[in-house]
Amino acid sequence: MLKSLWTKFLLLLVIVSLIALSSAMLLRELMIKDFRKYLEGETVDRIYWVIAALESSYELYGGWHNDIVIENTLWALMLGLDIKLFDSAGNLIMTTERAVDSLPPLVKKRVMDVSKYQEREMENRFIPYVLFLRGEEIGNIEVRFLPPTKKMLYIERSNRFLLISLIVLGGLAIFLSILFSKRLTDPIKKLTASASSIAGGNLKSRVIISGRDEIATLSETFNRMAHSLQIQETLRKKLTSNIAHELRTPISSIRAELEGMIDGIIPVNNEQLQSLYDEAGRLKSIVEAIEDLSRAEASSITIRKKHFDLKPFLHNITSRYSRMFMDKGVSIELHCESGLTANADPDSLSQIIVNLLSNALKATEKGGNVWVRAFKSADSVAIEVADNGCGIKDEDLPFIFERFYKASEGGLGLGLTIVKELVTAHNGKIEVKSEYGKGSVFTIFLPLPPS
Repeated sequence: MLKSLWTKFLLLLVIVSLIALSSAMLLRELMIKDFRKYLEGETVDRIYWVIAALESSYELYGGWHNDIVIENTLWALMLGLDIKLFDSAGNLIMTTERAVDSLPPLVKKRVMDVSKYQEREMENRFIPYVLFLRGEEIGNIEVRFLPPTKKMLYIERSNRFLLISLIVLGGLAIFLSILFSKRLTDPIKKLTASASSIAGGNLKSRVIISGRDEIATLSETFNRMAHSLQIQETLRKKLTSNIAHELRTPISSIRAELEGMIDGIIPVNNEQLQSLYDEAGRLKSIVEAIEDLSRAEASSITIRKKHFDLKPFLHNITSRYSRMFMDKGVSIELHCESGLTANADPDSLSQIIVNLLSNALKATEKGGNVWVRAFKSADSVAIEVADNGCGIKDEDLPFIFERFYKASEGGLGLGLTIVKELVTAHNGKIEVKSEYGKGSVFTIFLPLPPS
């Protein structure tokens, strides 16, 4: 149960909620504790006010004047104190109860209503305090704190409010924890289900993207991956079909000619043997194309970079293939600034340029042009192969570097895949711009040699 991501999220959110509520309770306890200390300090101050008033009246009247004592006792009651006053001999002079009883009925009722003296539960014990005048003891009082009704009511109500808040906010926190943990884990569950579906062979499975958070980004990435896998699967099936088709033709031709020779229908002469040789060459070309792709994919391990002058290197390649271009009636031009150097594997770079030139030649009709340009671009050396041939359709352009993808008839669709693998092995990149019916431009960017 605890292994469930939903359960983990829920527990996390509940724990955070409990910590927040516990913090609120702790803060409330600290505040109430400070409030109680404040009340105690204030009560002690009131006791000293009453003591000072009694001592002053004793000095003013030369003894304990009954009316003044009653007045001070009632004042002490209003301050929340229940007192007993004794003279220096220990005789009881006045109590709060006697002072209240001495009042006229109407005044007594008002005092009782304000102080709620009879309604208070007297649980506190009396504390004695000695009264002095010029260093001599003139009596003592015993003081008992009356429960602060209004202040206790405040604390009681705050406790009730806190309890209700804890119940409401705690319930809301748990509800939101369940809701948000479900919302957090539902997209992950859908991703898991879609991944399982893809693993089962359903490459069309996708997840619905909602929001703009990290999970939405993950879902978008997942959909792109699934789309890529679907394309790769389609290309794999096309590969099987293409290889079968490419191999079937020469094999069938070779088999038919050999059967004819065996049956004596086709004579065994140089012309027929040359035909068999040519078909065997087609088989060899197919196998070599697949081997070239394998080598290109492993080129990051086998590549051997070195510094060399780019202009003679490119001139050598264009010169070698200029005859092929002339035979088709296509011109080829080289534009490269002198002194431009490259840091690359010459064999791999040669294979890249040859593949691009071969594609450009196939795409360009008689009277067309092909250009090879090399120049310095920012922090890279750029090599550009351009033509004014048939171009590439917009719907084919995103997939031309995918293995076995063919935008036109002929070949296995591996040439540009090999080019991209080799460019990537050089830590470079390749870009293509094309307009259907007007031509294409392939640009290779190779990092500059370290200075």
